Amino acid sequence: MLSTILIAVAVAFVVMQVSGFCTTIYLHRAMAHKGLRLHPAVALLMRTELWLFTGINAREWIAVHRKHHHFTDEEGDPHSPYLVGLWKVLFLNAFYYAREAKKPDVVEKYTRDMPHTRVEAVLGRGSLGLAVGISMFVALFWAIQGGWAGPVIGVATFIVQGAAYISMNAVINGACHAIGYKNFQNTATNLRLVAWFSSGEGLHNNHHQYPASSKLSMKRGEFDPAWPVIRVLQALSLAKPLPLPSEH
Repeated sequence: MLSTILIAVAVAFVVMQVSGFCTTIYLHRAMAHKGLRLHPAVALLMRTELWLFTGINAREWIAVHRKHHHFTDEEGDPHSPYLVGLWKVLFLNAFYYAREAKKPDVVEKYTRDMPHTRVEAVLGRGSLGLAVGISMFVALFWAIQGGWAGPVIGVATFIVQGAAYISMNAVINGACHAIGYKNFQNTATNLRLVAWFSSGEGLHNNHHQYPASSKLSMKRGEFDPAWPVIRVLQALSLAKPLPLPSEH
């Protein structure tokens, strides 16, 4: 049992991190800001991962994020700690996101460049993706542990990885607009430690200065874990980043 629990902790951490990489590379840098182009197979793989383990609707996520940039820390920002308070964003970020994502006019306004496809019609059904994802976890831990404990651990592991993913996004939207240092004069902040565990998203001040940059680290001592992954994809001709700010 103890070994199964240790495996569960490792699985939850790895899946949460993979979801973070898929979010920042596919949803954030490639789709929301057009900072790089991904090979369709890579984009579909990342989109499917998010469908299975987060239930995110890509169109809704992109719309909410683009609106956040349109009204950064001003009236209209979906989740600004300056407007509603840091602690509310940290604990209710998912609520603020869902409230904005369910507004058809907002989604339509901020995703006019995204065509409606059959793939998106399926992968846009988050509840279906979550059902498949939970089933995968249940089957995995039933095979590892067996009996009634395996499925229970599988469901618990799925919930933990989802909660960790939601919490990390809350830290980015909350703490990275209230706590940390700034390289540039905007309302976002950088938190290097958060960047290590959020696929680079903790370097939020840099991102708000150069939204279309596919690399979030700007100065010595800053590390963007997603950037080496993007470079590997680039070397394999699976990604094409736009020129970086220093190259303009």
